[in-house]
Amino acid sequence: MKLYELTQAYNQVLEMAEDLDAETLQDTLDSIREPIEEKAENIIKMVKSIDAETDGLAKEVERLTKRKKALEAKAKNMKEYLESEMLKVDIRKIKSPLFTISIQKNPPSLRLEDEEKLFMFLVEQPKKLDKKAITSALKEGREVPGAELVQTESLRVR
Repeated sequence: MKLYELTQAYNQVLEMAEDLDAETLQDTLDSIREPIEEKAENIIKMVKSIDAETDGLAKEVERLTKRKKALEAKAKNMKEYLESEMLKVDIRKIKSPLFTISIQKNPPSLRLEDEEKLFMFLVEQPKKLDKKAITSALKEGREVPGAELVQTESLRVR
């Protein structure tokens, strides 16, 4: 039986509780509860397996990200090296059968020398609720109109 079928059967037995004697009721519930617990254990085994796989993937992503950054830095350094050496000998363009390598002007970029003098260009930031302060106030018993502490539940496996 599937887990949802077992829980359905368990609830049906509970609905018939008044028609059954105590021993029959307990035996029937126990006979359904055992496979529910077994299925629950198997589900958690699968969850643990998936968690282990995602942990492994996270570590691999981290490793590959570091490798990617290292290769990007290496390529950048090589380009800067080539540019520096070309400028030393005043070569601005190299044509080869595979590539055309040239040093060109970049579009103008902004360099800020004194941000204090640029206040007229400040952009107003949108207001943002301080959720930590609201939570703290509610935990202290203060009333905060428009907010409430909500107690939820979740599955925990130890």
